[in-house]
Amino acid sequence: MAGERFRDLTGAAVPIVQAPMAGSSGVALAVAALQGGAVGSLPCALITPEQLRVQVAEVRGAVSGPLNINFFCHEIGPAPDETAWHQALARFYAEEGVGPPDSPPPLRAPFDAAMCAVIEELRPEIVSFHFGLPARPLLERVRAAGALLFGNATTVAEARWLAGQGMDAIIAQGSEAGGHAGYFLSGHHPVGTMALVPQIADAVDVPVIAAGGICDARGIAAALILGASAVQLGTAYLPTPESLISATHRARLAGPEAEETTFTNLFTGRLARGMHNRLMNELGPVHPAAPPFPYASGALTELRRVAEADYASFWAGQAAPLGRAEPARALTERLWREASNLLGDRITA
Repeated sequence: MAGERFRDLTGAAVPIVQAPMAGSSGVALAVAALQGGAVGSLPCALITPEQLRVQVAEVRGAVSGPLNINFFCHEIGPAPDETAWHQALARFYAEEGVGPPDSPPPLRAPFDAAMCAVIEELRPEIVSFHFGLPARPLLERVRAAGALLFGNATTVAEARWLAGQGMDAIIAQGSEAGGHAGYFLSGHHPVGTMALVPQIADAVDVPVIAAGGICDARGIAAALILGASAVQLGTAYLPTPESLISATHRARLAGPEAEETTFTNLFTGRLARGMHNRLMNELGPVHPAAPPFPYASGALTELRRVAEADYASFWAGQAAPLGRAEPARALTERLWREASNLLGDRITA
């Protein structure tokens, strides 16, 4: 039966992972995905350890099933000189009557000892990492807590490295994926999902989870035929009522803007795929003055507040036009039902 290896590993009823999307997903989406038989995920880059405790308790109070807790693994360097970035934004500040914020919002935080202690306390079924892995002592503490470990690879070399670190499954993130590209070994070398998945499946012995450009049953079936044991869906879940995106973001997903997405560093300082807006169109998607991740976002705070449509990030993958605005549980169940019909009994990955 398709996806059997992944289901045996995780206990999920269907071989689907609801992608952890910081700022766009939370308790409601994780609960609905779990109710549909998938792996539900909570993103932690924008929350505190105490908020994680509360969210896990809320999920556990509503539903059982394999819960994935996701962390970023970047290193935060010293605060950069943002003079050039402020100069690049000066005409937008002048037009909107705002400036750089007096107190920028908290930065996207990497996995650290405080979060590791929460994992040891809560003992989730799965912990996944983006932008590589944490330091080995922290990683071993997570492993000792009993969690399955998932790592994100954008190239075969990254997949081999992650397998060598003892990952229980590897997310093969193709360049079609919305949000931040998870490259970490040697820069950004985009490879499409349908080219990446079979190469990684041939290169490692652990289950592969295909991610990027998968928004319907055809994409799920194709990924499994190519050697994936499961799929991770992010953009497919954005139009659901359980996601946390704004009304503006929802409208764009349903409009012509969804037909063109591009990698940009303007909103965080690191390449991430999203829909175009004024800032991207006028500065260009990639600008050399943008400070390194995660510092670039702070200078945009007031601009986003007064004109979200022009200055906020609207993350989405290249298959966004295939998405449907339906409840997340129904979406999960329908996609796997349709994919199963397409697959029949052809594979047992």
